[in-house]
Amino acid sequence: MRSTATVAGAPAATLEELLGDPYDAGNPCGHAAVLAADERREPLAAAERVLDGWRLNAEFVPVALGGRLDRVQDLITRLRPVFRRDPALGLGYGVTSFMAAANVWLAGNDLQRRRVADLLLRGERLSVAYHELAHGNDLMRNELAARPDGDRFVVSGRKEVINNASRAAGAVLFARTGDRPGRTHSLMLVETGSLPADRWEVLPRFRTGGMRGCLISGFAFDDCPVPATGLLGGLGEGPETALRSFQVSRCVTAGLGLGAVDAALACVLRFARGRHLYGRTVADIPHARDVLAGVFADLLAADCLVTTVARSLHLLPVHASRYAAAVKYLVPLLLEDAMRSLGVVLGARGYLREGEHAIFSKLTRDLPVLGIGHAGGTACQLTILPQLPGVARAAHSSAEAPAAVFRRGDPVPPLDLGALRMMGHGDDPLIGSLLAAADDRTSPDLRELAGIFRADLFDLARKIAALPPAERGVQASAPAFRLTERYALLLAASACLNTRRHHDGDPFLGGDDWLRAALSRLAVRLARANTSRPHSPEAHGRDMTAPLFTELLRRADAGLGFCADVEPVSRPLS
Repeated sequence: MRSTATVAGAPAATLEELLGDPYDAGNPCGHAAVLAADERREPLAAAERVLDGWRLNAEFVPVALGGRLDRVQDLITRLRPVFRRDPALGLGYGVTSFMAAANVWLAGNDLQRRRVADLLLRGERLSVAYHELAHGNDLMRNELAARPDGDRFVVSGRKEVINNASRAAGAVLFARTGDRPGRTHSLMLVETGSLPADRWEVLPRFRTGGMRGCLISGFAFDDCPVPATGLLGGLGEGPETALRSFQVSRCVTAGLGLGAVDAALACVLRFARGRHLYGRTVADIPHARDVLAGVFADLLAADCLVTTVARSLHLLPVHASRYAAAVKYLVPLLLEDAMRSLGVVLGARGYLREGEHAIFSKLTRDLPVLGIGHAGGTACQLTILPQLPGVARAAHSSAEAPAAVFRRGDPVPPLDLGALRMMGHGDDPLIGSLLAAADDRTSPDLRELAGIFRADLFDLARKIAALPPAERGVQASAPAFRLTERYALLLAASACLNTRRHHDGDPFLGGDDWLRAALSRLAVRLARANTSRPHSPEAHGRDMTAPLFTELLRRADAGLGFCADVEPVSRPLS
C-alpha cells in the first residue's frame, strides 16, 4: 500500500554541496558552528534546517511507500557527508528514526507502515526504545511491561538512554508482554501525542561525553494505556523482529562511521602538510606518512567490508545475520584504532576544544558512541558464535558469492526485509569467495598475503569443528570469542580481495597498491588474534605506504574523499 505522502526522485543537490566547506568559519554548517553547538550540548539548528530542506527522512522510507530507500549501499553513501561534519547531527537528526522504522517495515501491517511513512515524510522523528540501564544489551531481561487488557495494553516501567525521546512523534518500544518461554517480549509502535499526559513522561536528559548534540533521555510509563493496534507483528515476536532489523542498522551505522574517519584523516593531513619542523613539514616525516597511509588503507578495507555486507543484505539475505554482526564488530575497532593513530600525528592538538583542528577531538569522542549503538561488539560476537559451523563447512566448499555482491555498480534487487533470518543458513558464500580469490592472484607478494588468510581459514575451521556446543553461547571462553574476531578479519580480507578481483577496469580499485596495504594490515591483526599460529613477518612487514600516500595527496588536492568510492568533497587544500 502506497503512502499518501511521496518524495519524487533524488534531490538535485547532494548533502556535500549543501553543507558546504567545513573549514569556512562563516559557514553555519561548518566546523566552527558544529563545535559551538557541541559546547552548548545542542543540535546544530542551521544544519538541521538543511536536512529538513533536503528531506533527509525520505532516505529512511522505502520507495514503495513514497520515500527514497532502495539500496542500503546508497543510503550509506548519501548520508556520509553528514557524518563527515558531525556524527551527532547524523544520529540525532535521523538515523535513530531509521532504526525505529526498520522494525515497522519488517513486521508492521499496511496501516502501520503507511502511518510511519507519513510521519517521516512530513519531517517527524521516531525513537527506538530498547535500552534499560539495569540490563544494557541483554534485551531478554528488559522489564518495561505491556500488559494485555482488552483492546489495549497497559504499559509500566522505564526506558533509558533513548535518543530523541523529547522530540519524537512516535516510538518503538521493546516491552515484556508475557512469561511464555521464548515469547516474553514484543515490539510496540506508540504515538506520543496520543498518550494520556498523566501516565507517561520524558525523563531528564543524560549528559554524555560524546554525541553531546544528541538529545538522549528516556521514557517513564505509569499504567499508561496504549492501543493494541500498535503491536508490531505477533505477540512475543519482538526479539526476532529486533534481531532481523539489527542486520540493516548494524551495517548502516558502521558504514556511516567511515565519514567521521574520512574527516579526521583530512584534518590531520591538513595539519601535517602545514606544520613545519626543522625545515620540513610533518608530512615529510616517514613515520607520519606511514600513519596517514595506514589509516587510509584501513579506511579502504572497512569500506570494502561495509559495501560487501550492504549488498549481501539484498543478494544473500539468508546469510546476512553473521555478516552484519561481523561488520558491526570489526569496523568500529578499525575506525577507533585509526583515530588513535591519527592522534599520534596531531599530538596535543588532538585534545583541543577550539581552533582549526578541534573537530578532531569531537570526532574522537563521538565515534565510540556510534560504534556502540544499540548493540556493542560483544553482542555482535554472540550473534556470530552459534553460526560458526557454517564457516567450517565453507572452508571445504566451492560455493562462492555472486560477483554482484562485490561489484559496486551492479544493480541489486529491492531490499526484502522479510527474507532476513535470525541465523545464517547453510555454507558461507563470502568465505567461499575468499578461497576463490586467494587462488586468483598472480602477483607473488599478493599470493603470499592471500595465502596467510587461506591458511588461517583452514586452521579456524579445525578449531570450530572442535568447539563444544557450550562454547557457542553466552558462557563462551575468551578463546572462543577470538574465533569470531578471526572470522570477521577473514570476511574483511575476502571483501578486499574480491573487490579488486571484480573491478579490473577501475583506475583505483582495479590496482594492487591499495589491496597490498589493506591485506598487510589485516594480516597483522589476524596474527594477533590467532596466537597459536605463526605468520610470516615478511608478508606484512614490507613498506606498503608510498603508493597510498601519493594517492592520499592526489585526492586531497583534487577535492576527493578517502573512501573506496571516490566522491567529491567540499574541503579546501589548506
